[in-house]
Amino acid sequence: MIKILLLILCLSLSACGAKGQASQEPAASSGASQAGAENNSVASGEAKAATFSQLQWEKGMELSHAATFFVEKAEDYYLITIADTDKYLLVPENETAPKDVPKDVCVLQKPLDHAYLASSSVFDLLREAGALGSLRFSGTKKEDLCIDAAISAMEKGELLYAGKYSKPDYELLLAERCDLAIENTMIYHNPEAKEKLESLGIPVLVETSSYEEHPFGRLEWIKLYGLLFDHLEEAERFYDEKIASLTPVLQQENTGLKVAFFYVNSNGVVNVRKPGDYVAKMISLAGGEYVLTQQAQEEENALSTMNMQMEDFYLAAKDADLIIYNSTIVGELKSIDELKEISPVFADFKAVKEGRVYCTAKNFFQETTAIADFVADLSDALRNPTQTQFSQLIKIN
Repeated sequence: MIKILLLILCLSLSACGAKGQASQEPAASSGASQAGAENNSVASGEAKAATFSQLQWEKGMELSHAATFFVEKAEDYYLITIADTDKYLLVPENETAPKDVPKDVCVLQKPLDHAYLASSSVFDLLREAGALGSLRFSGTKKEDLCIDAAISAMEKGELLYAGKYSKPDYELLLAERCDLAIENTMIYHNPEAKEKLESLGIPVLVETSSYEEHPFGRLEWIKLYGLLFDHLEEAERFYDEKIASLTPVLQQENTGLKVAFFYVNSNGVVNVRKPGDYVAKMISLAGGEYVLTQQAQEEENALSTMNMQMEDFYLAAKDADLIIYNSTIVGELKSIDELKEISPVFADFKAVKEGRVYCTAKNFFQETTAIADFVADLSDALRNPTQTQFSQLIKIN
């Protein structure tokens, strides 16, 4: 009997041990699954942190007119190329740059919300893209700004003057954590300023919108700023709507009317735009013909303007059907008599005799987004001599 009881006890203990072992197996299987998930996560992280050379780039932005920059995309990264030489890798917020980024590629880490803007023509693009709040510093003093939203931001202390492009306030930029400096090509005349900014860890983006041959190309730079500051949708919508609004104008036949665009400096010399300049092309888009096409071709250099003696300008432009005085440099004209006071020869101009004299608003060159409005205004002025109300032109009597 004792032997039988011992045998039953042993069998019972053996069964319990087998059950316990069986109950532990699912736990081991669960642990293996968890480890597999972690391995998959690691593998996914490794794929995200691929080396720069492993990234597969494709077109990252559709551009219709801009030719001095283009954008490529790989995963969540954007590669921006400006003027075929300057490259910038845009890295999303809370992510890191891939390994082995080439030394000639500047890394821009989002968010970019403490930018320094030295190019005054960009303020307007940022305003219309809804990205003006990404600026913390201005290279233009408040009294020299024509963009109301930027002036208001400076008055509130939201936007700080940090010195002109050639002499930035490096201490202020560092103290306020500047994360990007947007310059125009004037910075190349002071390369030491660019080098200093970069040595302090502040990336420098040199915008080349002034080299765009087509006026709409200048306007299309708004898409780049929309991408940089996370307002791409607004930027693209603004651009598309502006271009679409000009469709009726662009579909009209050329008027054949000649147009002169100029100003007279303090020495009595006339400054005009060259025929390849974007202003001359806006005149063509509006349906006019730039009057100085032949004369301006004689001077070959990188400048978009040239100077002429009054006598030469008179011979070239006296028969222009419409003349536009560039007021951005020397101020707006108030009357035709004021134009005659600059030089009495203007009294003999056809456009003066017929009362077809206009001037630009003083903020014409700072309001980059007004390019489309200027084309529409000029089209109206060419086709309707009696019209007096415009957005970007001022008719003077």
